[in-house]
Amino acid sequence: MIDKVRVAVAGAGYFAQFHYDAWSRMPQAELVALADVNREQADSTAIKFSVPRVFDDLDEMLAETSPDLLDIVLPPEHHAGAIELACASGVHAICQKPFCGGLDQATVMAARAHDAGILLVVHENFRFQPWYRELARGLAAGDVGVPRQITFRLRPGDGQGERAYLDRQPYFQTMPRFLIHETGIHFVDTFRYLMGEIDAVCADLRRLNPAIRGEDAALVQFRFADNSRGLFDGNRLIDHAANNRRLTMGEMWLEGDGGTLRVDGDGRIFLRSHGSNDEHGLEFTSPATGFGGDSVKATQQHVVDHLLTGTPLENDATSYLVNQLIEEAIYHSADCRCWVDIADFLKHRNAASD
Repeated sequence: MIDKVRVAVAGAGYFAQFHYDAWSRMPQAELVALADVNREQADSTAIKFSVPRVFDDLDEMLAETSPDLLDIVLPPEHHAGAIELACASGVHAICQKPFCGGLDQATVMAARAHDAGILLVVHENFRFQPWYRELARGLAAGDVGVPRQITFRLRPGDGQGERAYLDRQPYFQTMPRFLIHETGIHFVDTFRYLMGEIDAVCADLRRLNPAIRGEDAALVQFRFADNSRGLFDGNRLIDHAANNRRLTMGEMWLEGDGGTLRVDGDGRIFLRSHGSNDEHGLEFTSPATGFGGDSVKATQQHVVDHLLTGTPLENDATSYLVNQLIEEAIYHSADCRCWVDIADFLKHRNAASD
């Protein structure tokens, strides 16, 4: 039994900084190497986060350092190749989202990892944001009674004008599928985490900013297996009240027959009992470090704990395929302008591929 996980990272782009920062603050993890084709960027990242070895070739890094875990923080078109190398090397892997080149490739890669006997986890960190973990505890404690409705209004306000996203993540402008594929998928997963399985969706998707290629506004209705309802109301051009509008990216309401839990733009949680007009804040403080309430660190710690002590694992690649199936159903719903039953959609999809 190992007492520390040796981690190598593939990628040194914008979001990778949050991964390196989190790994550097985890006593049970040791950063042993990083690889990126941009050597200047890789060297700079290595200096900043004290990574001892730098490579511009992923295969070479795995061969020379033999890590326990590969953290894949690359664009989706490079996920499959990195996973194949991890499989060939017998190295466990975490992979960022959007996961692979879509549901078909993701399904193949999940099966490939299973056959190779390696752990493959999708780095879906929103469900690990501390306010949603706290909502889950409130649900379990019966704070809202029987849950009936979940709503999230996404309002980061970063999508206006010709320069939208260019200073941070310029590839956002050219993605043919944007809001749901890149951002909404987080809330598909978070809704499932809090409310259970989704059995039908109905979506209206719009492109409001002509400077981008994909959709940047969406209204998506969800029907859950217990007949409760969900609504994702996303618009990247509009903002919301928050000290940091990218912290939560919006506001959530979780409503039940006994009350309502609300998350505001600063990650604070409020409870109002059914029949009352008085809303009070819960005694809850989220970390101020890292990304999204330090959710990247929480996600990585979750995987490390599993590897070291065998604790139950969330978001292994096979389980995550359900999120991607729901994503496909959302786009199909927008195309057909109709409700889409997830089970029927899967049957028709499988029949079409036979």
